[in-house]
Amino acid sequence: MQPAISIIVPCYNQAEYLPETLTSVLAQTVADWECIIVNDGSTDDTEAVAKEWTAKDERFKYIHQQNRGLSEARNKGIESAKGEYILPLDSDDLIGKEYIDKALNAYSNNKNIKLVYCLANKFGAENKFWDLTPYTYQNLLINNCIFCSAVYRKTSWQQIGGYNTDFKKGYEDWDFWLRMLDKNSEVYQIPDILFFYRIRPKSMLVTMQDADIENARSIIFNRIPEQYQRHFGTYIKHLYENQLLKEQIEKIYNSNSYKYGNILIKPFTYLKKLFKPK
Repeated sequence: MQPAISIIVPCYNQAEYLPETLTSVLAQTVADWECIIVNDGSTDDTEAVAKEWTAKDERFKYIHQQNRGLSEARNKGIESAKGEYILPLDSDDLIGKEYIDKALNAYSNNKNIKLVYCLANKFGAENKFWDLTPYTYQNLLINNCIFCSAVYRKTSWQQIGGYNTDFKKGYEDWDFWLRMLDKNSEVYQIPDILFFYRIRPKSMLVTMQDADIENARSIIFNRIPEQYQRHFGTYIKHLYENQLLKEQIEKIYNSNSYKYGNILIKPFTYLKKLFKPK
């Protein structure tokens, strides 16, 4: 029987977290799923752990490939996916037990929806609500406001050629959403916390260098310059506005009122520090 949804779990040297992730899959309130674990050339016990789960439940599948990175691992899993819908799930994150049920219901209620995601919490090194910027296409152009574990149709993945393998150090999700969506796309956010993003001290985005971030942003911006120009104007316009802003700030800093204001406020700042409760 063909599953309704395929959950794709790439794993590279995260065998310690994998059982907890797969447990969250097994706990789903709907049974009509398959879960494809893609071992991206791990050197730890990933294969042994994955095979324990494939023996436990036939809905778990296992694929091994040489280490090629997250994007290629996701693409490899989706290639063999039999579900109409896809849910990427990193091997250290978790999903709430009703996530798949509520995502599939959203698609059933509105055939025009292009992508479904939910509210999320961070856990691990941080434990708090993940206050994502609300989705609009314009917000998405500025920065990624949808986490990787959103639900979409496999046909959408096929139409845009999958995840871009040029992204080796993050931002592949942002690029993927920008290629999948446009200003007319319907995106639905389930108003429940059903995704749990593990914060580790050495996660990929934490360890990205400024040069890596700049390179990733350049790839994204240069691929769809017409979209950025349509929504925000030309680069020249922004350079001009930025220069005007700098000049205005410099005038304020150099003005007598600013200088005298600083002189007048210094005694109060000192008193505040002096009487601050210890």
